[in-house]
Amino acid sequence: MTEQKNLEVSGSVMDGITEKGMALDSPSKKGNVEYIAYPIRWLVLFIFVFYSASNAFQWVQYSIIQDTVVKYYGVPSIMVYWTSMVYMVTYIPLIFPASWLLDKAGLRVTTILGAFGTCAGAWLKVFSVPQDMFWLGFVGQTVVAISQVFILNVPPRLAAVWFGADQVSSACSIGVFGNQLGVALGFLLPPMLVKSTGTMEEIGHDFQLMFYLVAGFTSVLFVFILLFFKAAPPTPPSAAADLGSTIDSNFLQSIKTLLMNRNYVLLLISYGLNVGTFYAISTLLNRVILTYYPGASEDAGRIGLVIVVAGMAGSVVCGLILDKTHRFKETTLAVYTSSVIGMIIFTFTLDCGLIGVVYLSSIILGFFMTGYLPVGFEFASEVTYPEPEGTTSGILNAVVQVFGILTTLLYGWMLDEVGDRWANLTLCALLALGAAVTAAIRSDLRRQAAQNKA
Repeated sequence: MTEQKNLEVSGSVMDGITEKGMALDSPSKKGNVEYIAYPIRWLVLFIFVFYSASNAFQWVQYSIIQDTVVKYYGVPSIMVYWTSMVYMVTYIPLIFPASWLLDKAGLRVTTILGAFGTCAGAWLKVFSVPQDMFWLGFVGQTVVAISQVFILNVPPRLAAVWFGADQVSSACSIGVFGNQLGVALGFLLPPMLVKSTGTMEEIGHDFQLMFYLVAGFTSVLFVFILLFFKAAPPTPPSAAADLGSTIDSNFLQSIKTLLMNRNYVLLLISYGLNVGTFYAISTLLNRVILTYYPGASEDAGRIGLVIVVAGMAGSVVCGLILDKTHRFKETTLAVYTSSVIGMIIFTFTLDCGLIGVVYLSSIILGFFMTGYLPVGFEFASEVTYPEPEGTTSGILNAVVQVFGILTTLLYGWMLDEVGDRWANLTLCALLALGAAVTAAIRSDLRRQAAQNKA
């Protein structure tokens, strides 16, 4: 796949470059430039998808079987919830050095580091099966959580480095799809592998099997990454990627520029509210479902699976829509508003007494709420271009973790104090606020402007 492009930079794109205080020779000064999207880009992307999935799987590995973990290890429920929240806590201080490393060292170095940490943490859990060794499992979980900082901000960067202008949004969606796939399997497999009704010996054997499977899979992936994952193609795949590759970015200056960007700041708030709500529901889903359907641990896992799988479908659909229409604000606002509606439906069907109805409402909620993830990533890349995608998405995810921690703690407290109905209505209100903030974002599509001037 090739395209010949001449690029002239003007308007908001040049404004963004001027803010950085850089002189830049655009690709147009090179004469006719041939841009090639190399076939190996698909191998690189799908290796990343499985690598991201192997890390995301472990996020809810304990919390979705919270009742079994409490029974087997004899730890309080709050400790089990912290196995999920540790992902959020570790991300906040570490994302800035991780974003700097991605900007300076490139995709291959950061991916190798993340894959090694994900694998090492999984192996620590293998040795945490004895009932007095929950602390070691928590250490392993923390190592995996730290490794997440080398994953979440990669999809927009990988898409921009490897894919042409007509595929960049779809590629980003597929990259985010990996995280969603891991979360989906994290909801599905632990309740199937670790049965809460067995004896202590049987539960211990189930934990051992689950931990070995994850450790083995992450080990194979680590080897694949060492052998096949490349940092960048020999030549840029698009005019926008070519322009971005010529910029010698200053990390601190990039952060300052991003935080002065009104549209980006508004997107930080709206994205944080949406994904923070998703984190709260995911972390406490087992508890919410068991409130109305006692003994339905496997159903809680399957409902989580339904939410994420529907979101995976939503991600792909939204990515295709963005590539075809390039209407980023309109798509973002439509998806966000639909998330509010989905959350309201979920809230008022939980206590209907028919768990099949809860499955259906979860499909609606998941399609839009988790389908929003890549849309937010791509919108951020558009309104902040030519700032490095790794830094843009890194700050976005750091804010998400803050919102995730606060929302999860608020949701858990409200479940204790006022019950699930008011707790869920509060999440509906937060999503409605996020939709209003999204409506205030201007459609300043800097990356599209650069590409369209070609």
